[in-house]
Amino acid sequence: MLPSLDSVKIIKLPYIVEENGDLVIMEAADLPFDIARVFVVRAETDAVRGCHAHKMCSQFLTCPQGQVEVLCDDAENTAQFSLDAPNLGLYIPAGIWASQKYEEPNSVLTVLCDLPFDESDYIRFYGDYLAYRREQSV
Repeated sequence: MLPSLDSVKIIKLPYIVEENGDLVIMEAADLPFDIARVFVVRAETDAVRGCHAHKMCSQFLTCPQGQVEVLCDDAENTAQFSLDAPNLGLYIPAGIWASQKYEEPNSVLTVLCDLPFDESDYIRFYGDYLAYRREQSV
């Protein structure tokens, strides 16, 4: 059974603010899965990235600097999530289409994944995504 938007969740991470800086903590107990891969994305203001879904891989997105708006789609409904604080993370399970818009200069997105990179896991065209969702719901 494919996930719906109800399974996409904002998770608040432990956050310590001190006079000389701040610290966000990510421990296994705070995350929805074991980490197999981490990557960092930087983009210009107003750039839109992502625009794909995964068949098997789940992701956890954080924005340690700047602001990134994440649009999620389950082929029936859409929801927008704002990553605008370093201690907010967004859990996106496999089977959800997602795109990210970089809202501020120097915004950075850190992505944690439960699987290593596998090109065959990606659904890169929205029409293919809709067909995949239809096939999986039969």
